Amino acid sequence: MDHYLLDWANLLLRWLHVITAIAWIGASFYFVLLDSSLTPPEHDDLKQKGVDGELWAVHGGGFYHSNKYMVAPRWRPLPTNLHWSYWESYSTWLTGFALFTVLYLFNAGSFLVDKSVFDWSPGAAIGASLGFLVAFWFIYDLICRTLGQRPGGDLKVGVLVFVFIVFASWLACQLFAGRAAFLLVGAMIATAMSANVFFWIIPGQRKVVAQLRAGRNPDPIHGQRGKQRSVHNTYLTLPVIVAMLSNHYGWLYQGPHNWLVLVLLMLAGALIRHSFVARHKAHVQHKRAPWEFAISGVAVLLVLVAWLAPKPPTAEQLAAAKAAEAQPAGYAEMRAIVDQRCAMCHNAALAQKGVDLHTAEGLKKHAQAVYQQAAVLKLMPLSNATQMTEEERALVKRWFEAGAPVN
Repeated sequence: MDHYLLDWANLLLRWLHVITAIAWIGASFYFVLLDSSLTPPEHDDLKQKGVDGELWAVHGGGFYHSNKYMVAPRWRPLPTNLHWSYWESYSTWLTGFALFTVLYLFNAGSFLVDKSVFDWSPGAAIGASLGFLVAFWFIYDLICRTLGQRPGGDLKVGVLVFVFIVFASWLACQLFAGRAAFLLVGAMIATAMSANVFFWIIPGQRKVVAQLRAGRNPDPIHGQRGKQRSVHNTYLTLPVIVAMLSNHYGWLYQGPHNWLVLVLLMLAGALIRHSFVARHKAHVQHKRAPWEFAISGVAVLLVLVAWLAPKPPTAEQLAAAKAAEAQPAGYAEMRAIVDQRCAMCHNAALAQKGVDLHTAEGLKKHAQAVYQQAAVLKLMPLSNATQMTEEERALVKRWFEAGAPVN
């Protein structure tokens, strides 16, 4: 029953996490587009009101006229009913951390630890994973605070943060199971993004609003910091998403250089994102859209496709596979594989995901799932913790295609 309830928690938290992430990312993308598409006001009435930029848009059968004030409207007091965009961020992080807790921290021995990568206790792995989230934020924030406001600060911060992400990706893949390492890198970046909102963007905006309502000129540093952190967030969005998605694809994180695969995936996302950010500005300035950044991102992905492509089998391997296909794949052979590779997580006492394989009836009931996860997708055993061989996966395939016999 406990695992059944955890599965429900996993489903509902994942659903809520995706919904809130869509809201946060959508708002972020929209405001970046808006800021990049603003033009100086043309009419005197807008200039007199203190409008710094405007955008006309058409959507859903109507026209929208957006105005941006860098300080506050000159023609009326600052409204009391202000919309603050922060709960999308907070809710995304809270649901994501809850999902990480339910799926990874509650099952650290199976999900975080791969003894072939690093042999340590589940408790130590839990502590280290939480340390990743905290340490990345503090180091990233230190880089931004010390260099962000200096001449050329944006470039210096960008280079140092990129180098630090590369190092963190390498370190995570040396300590944790590949799947967990990919997810953890995405989580640590997402933590910094939400912390940007919590510690800098929203507090800075609150100080500006309070100073305006008190009749004082606001300190421009708050707007500068908030804008800088907001820009960071939009560039980190696609790397975070691909890091979160990639952990579902075993062929990405199971290789010896999995950290480099992750870095290249995230770099491709950042390049593609920059292409769209720059495109908005180019459109307003009537310049050519800089698609070369998106092309570079796609080129990085194509390099990954070629690099990770499975090698064609040798003549000896083909002969061995042909000989194996001639051998019967009955229940006895399948039972031996299941007992050695699968039963530790799918038994009467511990039926992960509600899948029990310790009996013939259970194996028959879940034959489709076993075939898909072990033979087709090759995602199970998780991180291949029990070292299932390709020959055993081929036998699972033959057993299923023979009708999944259990007698």
